[in-house]
Amino acid sequence: MGKITILDLQRMKDERKKITMLTAYDCPTAKILDSCGVDIILVGDSVGNVILGEDNTLPVSVEDMIHHTKAVTRGSKDSLVVIDMPFMSYQISTEDAKRNAGRMIKESGAEAVKLEGGTNMEDTIKAITDIDIPVMAHIGLTPQSVHRMGGYRVQGKEDKQREKLMEDALAVERAGAFSVVLEVIPSKLAREITEKLKIPTIGIGAGVDCDGQVLVINDLLGLSGEFRPKFVKKYVHMEELVSKAVKEYISEVRAETFPGEEHSFQ
Repeated sequence: MGKITILDLQRMKDERKKITMLTAYDCPTAKILDSCGVDIILVGDSVGNVILGEDNTLPVSVEDMIHHTKAVTRGSKDSLVVIDMPFMSYQISTEDAKRNAGRMIKESGAEAVKLEGGTNMEDTIKAITDIDIPVMAHIGLTPQSVHRMGGYRVQGKEDKQREKLMEDALAVERAGAFSVVLEVIPSKLAREITEKLKIPTIGIGAGVDCDGQVLVINDLLGLSGEFRPKFVKKYVHMEELVSKAVKEYISEVRAETFPGEEHSFQ
């Protein structure tokens, strides 16, 4: 198919072809995802808790995001690369948001930015898209709002919340977002939003009826320790495999069976 663009994603929604998105934070992982044909690689601010050991995404900086995204873009040839705008890089003013979005695209090599928020970010999304930077929106459970939400909870269970999320979805589309992530919301509501919007929806914990799906690569690979949210499917248990290999290495080094002759120079 060649290099994926935002026009391809819109075509996929129109043709009812599912969109695939996965996170990556480094070049080797990006190469694998790209070679497998993943449509979108997201460099998420989840790098904070997944890779950097933070409790949440809030400490992540613009510099952190650029650093990891540069590595990903070096490893990606065909996938569309999206960079997350971290906490406080777009909330202060539209001028700040434009400046940071421009810098992140210019320095990282990504093709689009992602930011969290609905009606409250409509003007910001419009300001960024007006300077020709594609924006992926993100509503529902928005990790940068973890303190306001009182933790990582399902959003949209109550009538008032459902109405607000529909308003948010329509607002980001109106503002010019090319797609929107729906995180941890009831599947029926996700289906209603997907049917209502012209732009693609990407679900995570939002049911099967979204136009596409996203997972954090470490969750998919079984590298997330005890973090096991309901919406995650582990396709392989890498922690067990890695632990087994490391223990074998330690054992062989101590027993002086590694390195052997085949690993040594004469």
